[in-house]
Amino acid sequence: MQRTIFDHTHEDFRAMIREFLKREVVPRFPAWEAQGYAPREFYRELGRLGIMGFDIPEQYGGTGPTSYRYLMVIGEEAALAGISLGNYQVTAGIVLPYLLALANEEQKQRWLPACAAGEAVLAVAMTEPGTGSDLAAIRTTAKLSVDQTHYVLNGAKTFITNASQATHMVVAARTGDPGPERRGGLSLFVVDTATLGFRVGRRLDKIGLKFSDTCEVSFTDVRVPVGDLLGEQGQAFAYLGKNLPRERLAMAAGGCATAAAAIEYTLAYTRDRRAFGRPVAEFQNTKFVLAECAAELAAAQAMVDHAVVLEDVGELTAVDAATCKLFCTEMAGKVIDRCLQLHGGYGYIREYPIARLYADTRVSRIYGGTSEVMKTIIAKSLGTVAK
Repeated sequence: MQRTIFDHTHEDFRAMIREFLKREVVPRFPAWEAQGYAPREFYRELGRLGIMGFDIPEQYGGTGPTSYRYLMVIGEEAALAGISLGNYQVTAGIVLPYLLALANEEQKQRWLPACAAGEAVLAVAMTEPGTGSDLAAIRTTAKLSVDQTHYVLNGAKTFITNASQATHMVVAARTGDPGPERRGGLSLFVVDTATLGFRVGRRLDKIGLKFSDTCEVSFTDVRVPVGDLLGEQGQAFAYLGKNLPRERLAMAAGGCATAAAAIEYTLAYTRDRRAFGRPVAEFQNTKFVLAECAAELAAAQAMVDHAVVLEDVGELTAVDAATCKLFCTEMAGKVIDRCLQLHGGYGYIREYPIARLYADTRVSRIYGGTSEVMKTIIAKSLGTVAK
């Protein structure tokens, strides 16, 4: 199905990204995946390429207002190249918007130039052991000092992407009473990871996303200057609610990108692979499975493309994003599973990109809010459950 959200500037950008990935990333990616992260210099390379500063005003070294379409193109090209750039997407696509929306002028001058140049690597720390998607249950505390010059941060977080490489981490912590609705008393802080008392713990051994470092972190009497409070004290839950739709859109777009890549890999494999004297692509079952996959992807892609248009004009709602994430990540799981099946035994071997896609995609139905949480959000909008 023809897509209509890209014009020639996006396609020129796509060609540039495709060439960059082929030349600079694909040859080095196996080594990066083996060690579990990309070196810091890679982010500086992205900064010189101009893709670390999307939406950062030009006076801070960025590109100025930028359509989400560009981040979408990068994700699509990475999937087709058989690599993952999840850590980059977290920094530039998920965490940076918190700084753009909430930082005051003094903070912008301190943080944004480094972000645009790729000198700063960002992470966001919300999830805690035992809390999962229940952000209202956050127990990490930030207590204002007696002289009111700094907060003292104590607690632990888990499943934190970019944790071992981040220079700055947006941390959600409890600064007051949650109130009867459990949504009060949370604040956001930008923590310099070089601060005494901040510690990166265990790097978690995941099934997939081997390139993406995911760690436990802890805060032991970490002193955070009052000037590093992001936004207003006690308003974190509202801020998180405003930024999560963008995060969930990224995951929905990622689902479409990986499903599209899986179909391309499978088309190529089944044309070359022969069974019973003819290419696997000629069997009716292969044709029907791929036809089903293509149709499901087209439906999901149309949903995401429309959501991107809404995001660009500031009209993407939490329900829209939840609907997209639910539908597209579930679609990706089913499509990639069917494509792996068409690879036969080789689909289970990591030498083939379909195997990495299979392992990497499974978590998309968990992080950023599980599929069950997405269903709850959608159900509330229908008036089927109590708000």
